[in-house]
Amino acid sequence: MTAEIILASTSPYRRTLLENAGVDFSVDRPLIDERAVEETTQGSGVTPAEVALILARAKAEDVSSRHPDAFVIGSDQTLSFEDELLHKPKNMDEARRRLLAFSGRTHFLNSAVAIARNGETLWSHVAEAAMTMRALQPAFVGRHLARVGEKALSSVGAYQVEGEGIQLFERIEGDHFTIVGLPLVPLLEALRRLDAIDG
Repeated sequence: MTAEIILASTSPYRRTLLENAGVDFSVDRPLIDERAVEETTQGSGVTPAEVALILARAKAEDVSSRHPDAFVIGSDQTLSFEDELLHKPKNMDEARRRLLAFSGRTHFLNSAVAIARNGETLWSHVAEAAMTMRALQPAFVGRHLARVGEKALSSVGAYQVEGEGIQLFERIEGDHFTIVGLPLVPLLEALRRLDAIDG
């Protein structure tokens, strides 16, 4: 038995991951203000991983309220660096400064996913990847950003490991799906347990 599945995300990367896994789904954009949701957590001691979970659940529940019988997948990714929660760079200069700040150091990607139905979260999960960049020369960073262009602004880390961004790294601890922003293996297992997909 299969059920209606909706991805509460417009991310082309998450959409491609689900399509490649053979999941039949539609897409509906969540109508939430992510920064406003984040602001409610400030000063409360929540970790970047918990912020990602809160946002993933909020997205899933928002879309689920409009499609009550569907299984709605919400996802979010946060990046933490030296106890600071970072957002997507606003321009190429900020992307350049970010990559130079990461040079020779480790930052963390926290990828959360949630499944909601009838406006309530049924399941959620967060996975972490530790990303260690090699020592980068400013001239190399400039040439790299000139090649990749504004794609750098579509990622909180100012890179895409599925493209030329992989050349920035010395070591990565975590799976590909976590890095791209959708912990796919635990998500598929949860969908099977919920009888949302054939298992």
